Amino acid sequence: MPTAASAFGLRTRLVLAFLLVAAVSAVTTAALTYREARSAVLVRAQDTAVASFREEAERFVPSLPLDPESLRWNLYDIAARAKPHPWIVFAEYGSLRASSGDRPVSGVLTAELRRTAHTSPHGTFERVVKDGKAYLTIGMPVMTRVVAGGRAVPSGLVLFAVMPMTNEEVDIDALVTAARDGALPGLAVALVPALLAARSVLRPVRELRRAAHSMGGGQLDTRIAVRGRDEMAALASTFNESAARLEHSVQELQDAGTRARRFASDVSHELRTPLAGMLAVTDVLDEDAGTLDPDTARAVRLISAETGKLAMLVEDLMEISRFDARAVSLVTDEVDAAEAVRSTLSGRQWLDRIRTELPEGFRIRLDPRRFDVIVANLVGNALRHGAEPVTVRLSKRGGALIVEVHDNGPGIAPDALPHIFDRFYKADAARARSSGSGLGLAITEENVRLHGGTIHARNAPGGGALFTVELPFEGPASASGAPDGPLPAQASEPPDSRDGNGATA
Repeated sequence: MPTAASAFGLRTRLVLAFLLVAAVSAVTTAALTYREARSAVLVRAQDTAVASFREEAERFVPSLPLDPESLRWNLYDIAARAKPHPWIVFAEYGSLRASSGDRPVSGVLTAELRRTAHTSPHGTFERVVKDGKAYLTIGMPVMTRVVAGGRAVPSGLVLFAVMPMTNEEVDIDALVTAARDGALPGLAVALVPALLAARSVLRPVRELRRAAHSMGGGQLDTRIAVRGRDEMAALASTFNESAARLEHSVQELQDAGTRARRFASDVSHELRTPLAGMLAVTDVLDEDAGTLDPDTARAVRLISAETGKLAMLVEDLMEISRFDARAVSLVTDEVDAAEAVRSTLSGRQWLDRIRTELPEGFRIRLDPRRFDVIVANLVGNALRHGAEPVTVRLSKRGGALIVEVHDNGPGIAPDALPHIFDRFYKADAARARSSGSGLGLAITEENVRLHGGTIHARNAPGGGALFTVELPFEGPASASGAPDGPLPAQASEPPDSRDGNGATA
């Protein structure tokens, strides 16, 4: 039976894989967008500030010698034209220091920036973070010309600008927030196509599972509708082709099996009439064998024995054919199990040869005639191929009657145990001409199954073969019906049941 989908079934894995791809795509896109946008924001602000500050530095022509107070006012004037955000302008001229703001900015200006600004005619800039805040710092030397039209040379005055990048950081944080807030709705939206995709993939898989389960239940005409031309459609076509070939092969096997069973049944049926006449003749010959010469008497007795074996084989074949055709039913009655076993042993003159442990009070519903066959075949098998004493034991286990037949022979060969109930199986090739039909244990197993029970064979720990039959006390689910024809004849001589079912003699 198909089981319910687990928490990590194919549907869940498909949806998770789809969402994972969507999440990776969203995160990658957001990361790349964030990087490019952040770079664009910072570079734009940086380029604007550097270009503007360079223009201011080039425009600024100080009057020497420098007066600290007038220098400060000049710095205020430069800071007033700051772009794109307000600057704090700081000037160095030898030991002279001036600033346009009250806030200290010297801690933001790095030694590297100062050194480069003093030596490079084009100035320098860098972004620094101090106390968790970002700043753009610019160092620009003020150039002057010694003579009009001459080459510009450093005047010794260096201007520094410090621009807080608070607005840019706010914009960048907004980008991060937007990327984060957009990812979750994006994943939620991606869930819908994920479910639709999983459904489209799983629908043919479910159909395939149902079709396979249906075929496993015996409906070999099951087919799957082929939709589209994708891989799943190809799989459905392959399944349908395989199912058609399997149905054809099974039908051929069924027809062959039916013909074989009908042949065995027809042959057995046709042999019964001439065998009945032959048995009547051999009975007469047996009675007159004492008046014949010894050689003729031996021949007559041999013919009589072989005719009896052939009659038993025909009856067993007819019984097996009825089981194969499922034309067998039970006629049940409530009986005392111990009395039924004693009746079987007494009818075959085995009471003095069999040890019995038959507690009273075990009443069970079964088919008395078929139970007689079960006990007779197992006991006869033990007497012929085991060694006396043979013990028949009844007991109760749960809701089942246990019938055990134990002999004291050499037991069953290990390689024969798996085949002990096979039809015509002979563990000892030397006994291929034994008197049994080779179907005794197979018929016994079929009768046990018909009662809803089980039968097992093993070697007992103390030696000998042990056959165990379990029959439910309430009988099988359907335990009534009309008689299904005569049962195999049971001779007074133990049938050679184990001969066809693999025990070591």
